[in-house]
Parts: sequence; C-alpha cells; structure tokens
Amino acid sequence: MKTIAGVSVRRLVREARTRELASTDTMPAESSPYDDAVRAVRTGELTADEAANQLITMMTDREILGLLDGDSPRLVLPFIPILLDRVPFVAGAVSRLGIPGIRFSDGGRGVVIGASTAFPVTIARAATWDPSLEERVGVAIGLETRARGANYSASVCVNLLRHPAWGRAQECYGEDPVLTARMGSALAQGVRVNTMACVKHFALNSMENERFEVDVAVDEHSLHEVYLPHFKAVVDAGADSVMSSYNRVRGEYMDVNRALLTDVLRHEWGFSGFVTSDWVFGTHDAVVSLEAGMDVEMPLRLLRARALPAALRHGDLARSTMLQSARRILRTCVQHAATRDSAVPTRAVIASPAHRALAHEVATESIVLLKNEAVGAAPLLPLAPATRHLAVIGRLAAQANLGDHGSSRVRPPSTVSPLQGLREALPGVRITTTNGRDERRAASLAAAAETTIVVVGLNQHDEGESVVTGGVDVGVLGREFRSGPLRRLFIGLAHLASRFVRGGDRSSLNLRPSDERLIQAVVTANPRTVVVLVSGSAILTETWRDRVPALLFAWYGGMEGGRALASVLTGSEEPGGRLPFVLPTDTAHLPFFDSTAKSVVYDNQWGQRRLDGQGHRPAYPFGFGLGYTTIEHRLLDHALDDSGGNANVHVTNSGNRKGSTVVQVYAADVSLRRPVAQLLGFRKVTLEPGAETTVRVVLDAGPTLQRDSTTRRWSARSGEWALQASQHSPDSWENAVSLRRTEGLIDQEGISDGKPA
Repeated sequence: MKTIAGVSVRRLVREARTRELASTDTMPAESSPYDDAVRAVRTGELTADEAANQLITMMTDREILGLLDGDSPRLVLPFIPILLDRVPFVAGAVSRLGIPGIRFSDGGRGVVIGASTAFPVTIARAATWDPSLEERVGVAIGLETRARGANYSASVCVNLLRHPAWGRAQECYGEDPVLTARMGSALAQGVRVNTMACVKHFALNSMENERFEVDVAVDEHSLHEVYLPHFKAVVDAGADSVMSSYNRVRGEYMDVNRALLTDVLRHEWGFSGFVTSDWVFGTHDAVVSLEAGMDVEMPLRLLRARALPAALRHGDLARSTMLQSARRILRTCVQHAATRDSAVPTRAVIASPAHRALAHEVATESIVLLKNEAVGAAPLLPLAPATRHLAVIGRLAAQANLGDHGSSRVRPPSTVSPLQGLREALPGVRITTTNGRDERRAASLAAAAETTIVVVGLNQHDEGESVVTGGVDVGVLGREFRSGPLRRLFIGLAHLASRFVRGGDRSSLNLRPSDERLIQAVVTANPRTVVVLVSGSAILTETWRDRVPALLFAWYGGMEGGRALASVLTGSEEPGGRLPFVLPTDTAHLPFFDSTAKSVVYDNQWGQRRLDGQGHRPAYPFGFGLGYTTIEHRLLDHALDDSGGNANVHVTNSGNRKGSTVVQVYAADVSLRRPVAQLLGFRKVTLEPGAETTVRVVLDAGPTLQRDSTTRRWSARSGEWALQASQHSPDSWENAVSLRRTEGLIDQEGISDGKPA
C-alpha cells in the first residue's frame, strides 16, 4: 500500500468516509446543543445570532479556532482528487456539540460526489436566458448535494467572461453583468432550498494559468459598475457564503483584501454570511486574512492551524476578531438548517428520471442555432422527415463530451453522445460515421449521404481548470515543503497529472486545424452539411462559415446532451438558446489576453461593448440565436427610475410552428458617435403559431447609473439615453425611443402607477 509520511491512501479515504458518516444530517441522531439551537430558531424562540452566541459559550478556544479552517490534515492534499468525488470536505465540525460543520461539495454543473446528474455547463445554461429554468437546476443540485451528505454547495460562479480564451469560461454565465446577475441569483435561490449556496470567485477572476499570482488593476468605475454588480445581486438573492479568489486586486491577494471583503462586501452591501478561501493556495496570512474578513481557510488545516493558536495566546490575534468570524459561520449554518426544506432527500433523487428529464430540457433550451440557410427549397434544418441516410462525422461525434475534468467534473451514471442521440431519434435512418481523421474517407461518406452532420470543437484538454500553474508557493503546506523530498514529490505529482489533463487558458479561439480541414472537405463533398460546435466559449468561424449552410452551438451539453441535440436537429424541439457572449470575426477586436501575465488591467471595454465602441461588426452579436419560426418584437412603453423598472413588449409569432424567443431590452447613450448597447432586461417567451401577446420585461437600472466613489451613492449617468427591444444586441439605434425616468413604475403585475414613456 502506497504511503506518504507513513499514512496510507486507504486509511485517509476511510477516515474521510468515517467523518462523513459521523456528522451527516441524513442520519438519525440524539438531540444535541446544535439541534436544539436549530429547533429554537425554527420555532422563533431565538434569532440565529442568539443561537450562535449560545453555542460559542459552550465551546473551547480550540473548538472555536477549529471553525476557521478545514478539518482534514495537510497530508490529505495529494489525495484531494481521490476524495473530492467520494465525500464532502468538512470544516468546523464539533462532534461534542453536534455541530456538523461546513460540508463542502462543488457543483457548478451537478454534484461532484459520486455518480450524479450532469447538467450542461454553466455557460450553456446561460444560453437558455431562462432564470426560472436555472432555479429548477439549482433545486436539483441542492437536493443531490444534500442527499450526498453535504450542506454547502460552491455551485454559483458569476465571474464575468472578459475574454473567451479564459480556460474556465464554461463555469460562468458569459460576458454580461445583467444576464449573469439574473441567472446566478436564480441558481443560488434554487440551491439554498436544501443546501447553503456559495458564490465565487470574489473577485475579478477571469484567467486561469496565472490565477495564483496575477494582479488585477481596475478603476472605480469598472470595478463597481461592471465587475461587482452581479456579485451583489447574488448576495441580495440570499447567498449564504462567498468564496474569495486566488488572484490579487490592486496589489493585495483577495484573502487579505479588506477593501473588498469588508468595506464593500459587508459594510456597503450588508452581507452577513461567511467567506471561505479558494482551496489550499487561497490563504496567504493566517491572522491578516481573518482581520480582512476571510472567515474559513479551505479545505485543510494549513496556515491557520499552525499560526492562530499562538497568535491568540500572544495577543497578535484579537479575541473579538476570532469570535466575529465564528459567529458569522455558526449563525449562517444554524439559520440555513432552520429554514431549509424540512424533507430530507434520499439518494433516490440522484440522477433520478425527473433530474435526467430536466438535464435534457436544459440542454435543448441551450442549443443556439446560428445559421440555417436554404439548400434547395427549404432551410436545411430541421432535418427533412423523408431523410433516409445521414453521415455523422467528427472526432467528437461519438463522445459524450461533458467538459472540464477539474474540480467541477461530474461523473454521471450514463451519458449520451451526439451519434447515439441521433440513432435513438432516427431508428429508421441509415447512419454512417467516421471520426474524420481520414479526410478522404470522411468526404466519401459525406458524398454518399443525403445530409452530413459534422461534430467538432473542444474538450477538457483544450480548456478547463489548470492543473499545473507556475508560481505556486508550496511552502504554504509547511516547513518541510519549502525544500527537500516532499516538495519534489508534490511538484512531481502535479506535473504527472498535467500529462493527462492539460486544461488551462486557450492558446487560440479557432478550431483545431484538423477540424477546419475536415469541415472544408465535407462541405465540398456535400453542400447539405450541418456543423455542430462543442465548446465552453467562443470559437472563430471566419475561415469556413460562409460555406456551411447550417451551424449550431451545442456546448458541453451534460449527460443528456446527445439526445437534446438530436431533438433539435430533427425538429421535435425548438433550438432555444441565445448567445451569452459575442462571436467576433477577429481576436484583435477583443481585449488583449496574455495567459502568462503577472499583471493585467480590467476596464469597461470587452465583448460586445468593445466591438460597439470600436465600430466592429461581429460574426454573431451578443444575444443572437435563430429558431424554426419567425417572431417579431415591438416595444410599447416603459418606466424606469434608479431602482429599476419595466417595459411592455408586444410579441408575435408570424410563423407556422410553435417557437420561442428571448425579448431583450437594451439602452445606450445615443449622443455618442458609436452607441454602446447595455442590456437592461430580458424574458423568454414561447408562442403558438400565429399567436401574439404582450410581455412584461423587468429592467435593471444599473447599467444606466454611475457610482460616486466618495459618497458611494448611485445616480443617473449623463447622456442622451435611448431604449429598444430587440432579439439580440442592436446594430442600429435609429428606431429607439428616448429613455424617460419616472417616479412611479409600471408594477410587475402590469398596472401602471406612473406615466409611461
């Protein structure tokens, strides 16, 4: 049996499992002081603050300090990948008092513990533009998290997609703050029905390879009006916890960044939950991080276990600082335990038929149809019912490609590839296939088929969480890791892992050259070619898209992704997705991106906004997506003040089949030579053929406001602001109406108490 420092792998796994079973809230147990505290809060006898204070009076200093870091010893570090998909990671459990502690599971696209439902990745769900659907995903993730014995889910990632080369773009909701705010808030609200919801990574974390070192410079405007509003929205929606990021902001690592963790997060926003560090290398100073507002060092006993007891004894750590964090942690845990759903889920909910059906629905609603030209008498999609021979080509066609293999990886009990999905959907159709490595064979198969479907794109080797990152100080693990055999062993294991999972930031926004050659060969052989892109972010299409009549973005579609894709291709379902980012024609139109940068400047010019400001037309704009019917929008009226507002939009399905659209409302300062569109609100609507309706779109006033850095007050931004409803980010403002601010608002039920503009 392999050992490290005399500790066997088997023993570590067994001890972790024992800790799980000892404190899981799914097992019956005798009443404890913690149970009594939860019961008292539930019945209204105590507030959560009072209950937390009572528990603290029963605790020793050692137990209180134990709340402030993970419970596992540092020797567990090499085995985190083994344990992460087996048991929750626990911090702050006190068995004597029945305190279960924070029982962590990751879960951005499903629970990482065991065989769980794999939903489409976060950016795919952003493409649904459907917060109500995302809330249902959150409920499912929370149920499965709780059924696995965890009470804390780090599932809500709202970092802004500043550049599509970011390796973990698939874990975010895209480039827009309002879309990100709405979707992230919905997920948090769903998750916390059953488990505490953690929002991450706070803040300005949008690059992977140098995430441990990079220093982000940002001005006040960009910080508070671009990169933080969506975090505040999720906090306001009830997030129980915030995870700090690895990077530095304005010279300070986030765990010691008091300006953001305390001055903004707690004092300005009123956040009352607890803050945890990102894992292992996210804590840089045991005492200073506590003073700055970072409450829990995750997931092991590292810096704080070594430093805090002596710091408390010698007066270097104020007792009040220790107690402040302890109260935040216990208050949040007790409050959530007292208010969560009283029904305790069994493991039967995990990958249940209902959750599989939800994964299928989400995948279908996420697929973006970018192009659908006629080949002959009709558009190429949906596939003609009379089709009898399909060629399905490409190295990803037979793969159930779920995305990154890093900390967010989900291992479902089954998966469906695009090829399998098509075979199930079209049992009477002859389907020939090849992986495309032999371009001549691929072209031959394509020429012999009525229609060809090419499935290409990226996988976990092209983008994802970085396994090996330069600059990490492994000395944080202890004195013996600063030099010698343990340091060499740790670095060696990391480099060994990198051979199997590369991940990290992307080096190119193009497809692999072999994929581009394959597309060219296939479409030359058969003009009736559909290209399906699989990715977690933007892919440039300039060298080949003009030759392809039909193009879809299918993302990393989760365990039911293949069936969902087949349902869209065959027309049994509508392609419901809209782009959550812009697809440019040239990387030069995006912000400069250097994956090796030690410092970077974040400003307000990125994505669609940068293209608007510089006058570049995109290949496909932010919010774009086609359907199988024709739907028209017309703005009727609106009302807006500094707290928000509403717009009424008339929507008509003038086509001959049922379909959906996303009504998007944008504002811009039209006094500028090149107005920059700002999304204020959106709403997804489905209409029967020939139907029409008026929909109410809730508006976020934030993009039209500015913050005074001295007073911290918000006011209307200067300029001549106009408003329009659109099906994607507008390329013209000729038909926009003046944005008028009112004292009274049209309420969300449709009754006007103010003058509509």
